[in-house]
Amino acid sequence: MKKENLLQFGWLILRVGIGISIFLHGFPKITGGTEMWTAIGSSMGIFGINFAPTFWGFLAAVAESVGGLLFALGLFFRPAAIMLTGTMIVALATHLAAGDDFMRFGHALDLLIVFAASILIGAGKYSFDAKFLPKIA
Repeated sequence: MKKENLLQFGWLILRVGIGISIFLHGFPKITGGTEMWTAIGSSMGIFGINFAPTFWGFLAAVAESVGGLLFALGLFFRPAAIMLTGTMIVALATHLAAGDDFMRFGHALDLLIVFAASILIGAGKYSFDAKFLPKIA
């Protein structure tokens, strides 16, 4: 197998694994309803955004569930990675504001790095974007 193919196959494994993981993390949030969305969205208060916590929580749940699936599929990849990066910024800020140690905020930091780098990398050769939307892949 050529080096480029190995690189692309490795990226596929990473993309699918992280995407499914974040989907599984977000699915209970999207199905949790307004109480859960409000609780999640109240984290925006850290940034001085205290209005519409249900809306912000719903957006975070969509980013993790739908965005996780899109990330795994490599479909509308960069928009999904941007949404997930934003969600991880809020998650990291929430943990840091709570005074959590690295064991609590490390996961959000790791995913923030992965999603931010993914915006630059793109979906890769083995993705729906490469097949159906090659101009944005």
